[in-house]
Parts: sequence; C-alpha cells; structure tokens
Amino acid sequence: MSHVAIIGCGVVGAAIAYELSQVPGLNITVLDKQSPPSFSAIRGEVREINHSYQGSTSAALGVLMGAISQKVKGKAWQMRQTSIQRYETLIPELEAAIGRKIPFNRQGILMLCLEGENLPSWEELVKVRADQGWHLEIWDTAQLQVKCPQLSLAKISAAVYSPQDRQVDPTALTVALVEAADRNGVSFQFGVSVLGMETTVSDGENFSACKQIDTTNGTIEVDWLVIAAGLGSTPLTASLAQSIEIGPVLGQALHLRLEHPLGNPDFQPVITGNDVHIVPVGGGDYWVGATVEFPVDGYEVVADASQLDAVMDGAIAFCPELAQATIMKTWSGLRPRPSGRPAPIIGNLPGFSNILLATGHYRNGVLLAPATAQAIREAILGKNTVF
Repeated sequence: MSHVAIIGCGVVGAAIAYELSQVPGLNITVLDKQSPPSFSAIRGEVREINHSYQGSTSAALGVLMGAISQKVKGKAWQMRQTSIQRYETLIPELEAAIGRKIPFNRQGILMLCLEGENLPSWEELVKVRADQGWHLEIWDTAQLQVKCPQLSLAKISAAVYSPQDRQVDPTALTVALVEAADRNGVSFQFGVSVLGMETTVSDGENFSACKQIDTTNGTIEVDWLVIAAGLGSTPLTASLAQSIEIGPVLGQALHLRLEHPLGNPDFQPVITGNDVHIVPVGGGDYWVGATVEFPVDGYEVVADASQLDAVMDGAIAFCPELAQATIMKTWSGLRPRPSGRPAPIIGNLPGFSNILLATGHYRNGVLLAPATAQAIREAILGKNTVF
C-alpha cells in the first residue's frame, strides 16, 4: 500500500484525489487549511462565497475554452484537448456516483470578434481544428442577429462558435469530486495546516525524498507528496529550499439576475468578447467577469471597484439588457500565476524523487484539472515522469 498525500483541495487537488482514488493500492490523504467546500452550490442555491479573498477555484467562472483557444499544438493544446474530452465522461461519472446533477453547460462558447480583429486567424483556426477532429463555425452578423438577438452588433464584425467547448460550476464540481473521492476511500482533512516536512537523501542518488509531513493534526507518513496548493505552494517549496515563485492575480465577478433569459431561452451558450465572459447559470441568472488585477509595486493586490465596473460596462455593451439586471452578489479570488515561467507547473519538484507539483494554473485551473490529474496519476504509476 503506497501512501499519497495531496496538499490543497481546490478543483485541481480534488480532481487529483478523485483520479487517484480509482487506482488500487493507494492510501490517499488530502490536506487543506481552508474549510471544506460549501454544499450550497449543489442544492440550487446561490453559491455562498464571502467577500474576503478566496482561493482560485472560487474566482473561476468555469469556462472551458478548449477548441476555441488559439493554442494549436504542443503541451498547451494537448492538455486542453485531454481535459475537454475527459469532462464528457467525468461529469456523468460523478453524477452517477453522487446521485445528483452538476451544472454543466453543453451549449458551447461563442467568441465575439470586434471590429478590426484579425478574422483570417480565426479562419485558419477553423481549418486546424477540423484536421484535429474538432468543429468550429464562423458566424457573420446576420447569423448572430438570428441566433443571439440579445447582442448589440454595433462593434461586432463576426463571431466564432465552438459547440464542443463547455462551462461547469467550479464549486459544484469541486464538491462532487471531494464527495466521490471520499466514497472511494480518500481521507480529507480540512482546517489543517502543514508545519513541516521531513526528508531523507536516497542512497546512491542525488535526490531527496519526503518521508513524513507534520501537520496541526499530527504526522502523516508518505510515499508520494503532491503539492496542489496554488499560492500556498511557494512557502511549502521554500521550506524545502526549492522555492517555486507563484504570485497572486485577483479576479472579480458578478452574479446578475434578470426576469427572463437573454435572447433565445433554448440557446444559452457562454458569450465572451474582449476578455469579458457572460455565463448563463439557469433561468435569468448570469455570471459576468472576470477581472485580471495584478499587485501594484509588489504589494498585496487589492480589489479595484472600477475594474468590476469596467467588466459590467463591457458586458452591457454586448448585451444591453444586462443594464436592467439586479446584482445579486459580487465575489473575488486570487489566481496563482507562476513568475518567470509558463502556467501551469506540473512535474517533479527539483531535487526530490517523490514530490510532485500540480500548481500555478493561473486562469485555467478548472479547464486543466482533469488533464493535470491524469498526468499526476501517470507519474505515480511510473508511466510518465517527464512533463
């Protein structure tokens, strides 16, 4: 029996826990210093996220931009493709395990092209995706007027529609992953902090290994340690003299409510343009966001109300009817962005044979969680040690 410890239970850590829970012979413990995810999101209620800064999962809107991404090759595309494909089986798999539905929008993503945008680059992407087995469509303004009458087309020249991309409620997904993994025997310890890690040098090798984790809830013996702690990954790795620098980027979003759905109630894709997402979440409810706010002069990032106003103004410019919406809630969260290297960071912690990193996903934690979980599983099973 191999003992695996996962530090961090956002959507990435939860996905890893669930993926590993299906491997025979693994004893899995997940640690997180935060309280367990709220179950309110899976009961049809407005998700209860307070106004203090939360983790990156709470900041996410769950927009899964795979085929419609401009990433066309290499690791970045392979991870997106793997995740989008896995979501098609993962969601029904989880729903069967927990006995309830997970909000999962299968009506695709509509990317608005503004005046002056390079339309030939999108036409090329349509061809590339067709060769890869994915379908994209370019709609002119006449098609847009018919399919999405809620849109103001004053500054829109065309749109790209991706019927195979998706959107999922990040909180409901995380709760489902935790519950399904728990049913598979994973031990979850919430409200627990890591105090230190005891390491040894492997005989005849130039690698160290983590053998024990000291926590506020006692000690845990480990054969594998997975660090999926987002911003918390930096102090953890620093304590091992292998600091992985990850900085915070604030995201803010709004929950809006209208008396009826925008446009055609039977066609409610995610609409995105100029980095503003309009996400239908049922009835006349929409999430709008999210901002990208960096720390100023190295200081702590502070929510800027004007940024949220700008996002709202951008959404109204695309869908004027949103000006009549009631703001039900605003929320914020910090996304982990690696410093001086691409996101995400997946692979062995340098100098350690049994510590794996699955962190620094920045704005793509929800999107890449399934692919990340598969990569960690393959590493632990010895099928893939190069990332």
